[in-house]
Amino acid sequence: MRFISIDIGGTPWVARLDDDGLLPIATVTEFWGDAAGWMKRAETATGDALSHGECQEIPFVPASARVFCIGLNYRAHAAEGGFTPPEYPTIFGRWTASLSVSGVAVPLPLGEKGLDWEAEVAAYVGTNVFDADEAEAAASVFGYSTFNDLTARRAQKLTAQWTLGKNADKSGPAGPLVTADEVGSLEDGLQVRTRVNGTEVQNGNTRDLIFSIPNIISLISSTLTLHPGDVIVSGTPEGVGYVRTPPWYLGEGDTVEVEIERLGTLVTPIGGPSAREGA
Repeated sequence: MRFISIDIGGTPWVARLDDDGLLPIATVTEFWGDAAGWMKRAETATGDALSHGECQEIPFVPASARVFCIGLNYRAHAAEGGFTPPEYPTIFGRWTASLSVSGVAVPLPLGEKGLDWEAEVAAYVGTNVFDADEAEAAASVFGYSTFNDLTARRAQKLTAQWTLGKNADKSGPAGPLVTADEVGSLEDGLQVRTRVNGTEVQNGNTRDLIFSIPNIISLISSTLTLHPGDVIVSGTPEGVGYVRTPPWYLGEGDTVEVEIERLGTLVTPIGGPSAREGA
């Protein structure tokens, strides 16, 4: 089953994504209060579907969500940057204010040569999780989506902490959520591809992940409680722009697509200063 979030009268709602339209199920707050229960209700829910044209899609997570991103989590990506695979996952945070959805233009940050692409699988936590072992952590995953961890490399490298370069306006677009029962385990392998203006620049597979989603959730939950709607963004495969000779960055007018097996395709245009409006 696939879900997106839409704005209805100023209130974020979760809608089931069907071939013939969108069926509102619950408000985002209600949905994440009982994700498993609302999923069961959504299986048999009926009603008048809304068309995509009459809905504004918005990020799927509640405003209170934490977004935990993982750096250097594909063996080939760590190698292309000259890094030794870390002993523990490199975890940094994104704020929900940086999130966006497919089709929304991302403005170039001031002082940057451009943005770098990072195709990733995002996992959504469906229950409260504290001090979980890996089996419990795996069971806590409600679903997955495409994600593009668009990065302002100049800002990222100003300090040892990556926060600034990973939170540019609208720089975290995500696709529809696909429930975990339809996706299966990332360890079984999902193909992850990125295209810039139609040219393939990344082609990896989640079998190359260093740290699995259950491993990451288990580690995080040993320190803090994860809540429904929290997100784990699992890392990117090799092929990013900054390691190329010469470096290749996304500029105004470019379009970047992230295509992930079983999850779909996320399309993001890169805009100029006017794309910052409403950020």
